[in-house]
Amino acid sequence: MTPPQQRTPVSRPTGGDRLGRLLNLVPYLLARPGIEVAEAAADFHVSVQQLREDLELLWVCGLPGYGPGDLIDMALDGDRVTITYDAGIDRPLRLNPDEALALVVALRMLAETPGIGSRDAIERALAKIENATGDLGDAPVAVRLPAGTERLDAIRDIVERHHAMRITYYTAARDETSSRIVDPMRVLMVGNRGYLEAWCRRAEATRLFRVDRIDAYEELDEPAAPPERAVPHDMSDGVFQPSADLPLVTVRVGRGSRWITEYYPCEEVRRDGDEWLVTMRVTDLGWAQRLLLGLGSDVTVLGPPELVAQIRGQAEAALDQYATPAP
Repeated sequence: MTPPQQRTPVSRPTGGDRLGRLLNLVPYLLARPGIEVAEAAADFHVSVQQLREDLELLWVCGLPGYGPGDLIDMALDGDRVTITYDAGIDRPLRLNPDEALALVVALRMLAETPGIGSRDAIERALAKIENATGDLGDAPVAVRLPAGTERLDAIRDIVERHHAMRITYYTAARDETSSRIVDPMRVLMVGNRGYLEAWCRRAEATRLFRVDRIDAYEELDEPAAPPERAVPHDMSDGVFQPSADLPLVTVRVGRGSRWITEYYPCEEVRRDGDEWLVTMRVTDLGWAQRLLLGLGSDVTVLGPPELVAQIRGQAEAALDQYATPAP
């Protein structure tokens, strides 16, 4: 029985090993046409339901174009499955020179990025690709990391020595600089930015400090001593994780300011005629005030009331400056 032509979305993978299983599944099924789904599931050590979800995902994978003749196709006859079109996945991957060079540069950059785990695996993969690409692997490509790498390495050394630090830090949300003593816990990379995670003695809480916002730092003689309640942040969803206790800002944005919905996490985005109604959580209303004032007339602030009042007051103060004649 051939599946219907309309293909429905499937659930996202739930394990890190799913990609490897999907890549192995096509040649496995090609070598065993008509195999029972239950037998294939047992060979891959997954449930029958999981294997069926894998087959549904494979069914919407394929070559650019994504039309008939581009996507992987299969025939399901009861509980048996046969691959009828493999979209070339049974053949070894052949990189053209541009693709190979891009991959070499990306791996070189990754190998030099501070805080990246499994560096040995990256270097082994890079060595294999450079060897396979021949002269292309020796291309004189200079890989330079963003500024601040030396500072990140120096702070990591302090963390490894388990010493406390005194830092001067710029807090963008409040537009202020402060001095504080911290007990370092770890250095980590999120995206392309480095962070120091430490127990802040002034705030009496675990804090994340962006390394490029640490204006000055000093290693202290005393050992770092985070208390037992100093719990590392869960970074699986990024640095900023909105919660219900944070202020909720509601704005109406025009076409020129819609980019904020892609740059900042939003609770809800819905159309309102030619404009969008956007709600988002923020850590500090002062930061939201500076952001929204910078967007000008393309944004109308609807709430909360205290933010509306602050922006109205600052806008009126600015207009008063134009109403006062120059001496």
